[in-house]
Amino acid sequence: MAEMMYRDAVRETIREEMARDESVVVLGEDVVGGMGTAGGPEAIGGIWSTSTGLFEQFGASRVIDTPISESAIVGTAGGLALSGKRPVAELMFADFIGVSLDQLWNQIGKFRYMFGGKTRCPAVIRMAYGGGYNAAAQHSQCVHQILTGMPGLKVVMPSTPEDVRGLLRTAIRGDDPVMFLEHKALYGVSGEVPEGDYTIPFGHARQVTAGEDVTVVATGMMVGVAEAAAERMAEDGIGVDLLDLRTTSPMDEEAILDSVEVTGRLVIVDEAPPRCNLATDIAALVARKAFSSLRAPVEMVTAPHSPVPFALELEQAYLPSDDQVEAAVRKTLDYR
Repeated sequence: MAEMMYRDAVRETIREEMARDESVVVLGEDVVGGMGTAGGPEAIGGIWSTSTGLFEQFGASRVIDTPISESAIVGTAGGLALSGKRPVAELMFADFIGVSLDQLWNQIGKFRYMFGGKTRCPAVIRMAYGGGYNAAAQHSQCVHQILTGMPGLKVVMPSTPEDVRGLLRTAIRGDDPVMFLEHKALYGVSGEVPEGDYTIPFGHARQVTAGEDVTVVATGMMVGVAEAAAERMAEDGIGVDLLDLRTTSPMDEEAILDSVEVTGRLVIVDEAPPRCNLATDIAALVARKAFSSLRAPVEMVTAPHSPVPFALELEQAYLPSDDQVEAAVRKTLDYR
């Protein structure tokens, strides 16, 4: 097992896939240049340093700086995918998907369906999302609930460098459009990564901690928040069955329902605001399919229904915390 940083896992996986398959191309704003550089081998590879060195190795025909136009980036990725390429496109911030919704919702997500299955669209759209970076309301949002609600798109939210490697390989090698969401606060996190060419299938949740007292479901950055709470509660003898969904579309419904059948309690942690988010979707799923197993009302730990604040103290108060997760778990345990 090697130690690798989250951002390095992104970059090295893309590098390996480009070397393995000449149809893989990278495009996006500043993926060559960035931060005032003129491009070329000296470039840092964007503000997140997730494409550093790719231009030097693969050249201008496969690593393409684009204009500041998310609609152009996503539209180009769709066209490249239809013409036999495997584009890996980057949106610098997930918040900007709003200007490319037609390309995503009405085009890329529907190509295979509307063409009667006679075509494929293997486009991977990478984007940095989430709060905790003091980047204000237009650069700190979670958009997974919007993308998850669009049929035809697969939505991936890795929480560890290991999962970045396995899930990104699956995304690039697949034949469907994938929205690959990378939490910006995780880029500097390190973790062990297995050696070799491994993939992780979509729709299979990861059990982070095992327990029989309460089920906790989380994604992305919130997995670490929930894990901190679970480890603290374990000292009090509370067993938390923590599930990292990994992908929200497809979603591992079976893992959630099987866990709730054992624990009888459910807490969902979601960084997005509470109205029509992933937490409400999972709560509805369990209410429909596992109601008889529940021994307590479902609890949700989410951000408030508000834009993300800029002030550091307010942003920290806005984001779900391990203390809030623990309080929600203990609340479900009050029902005996």
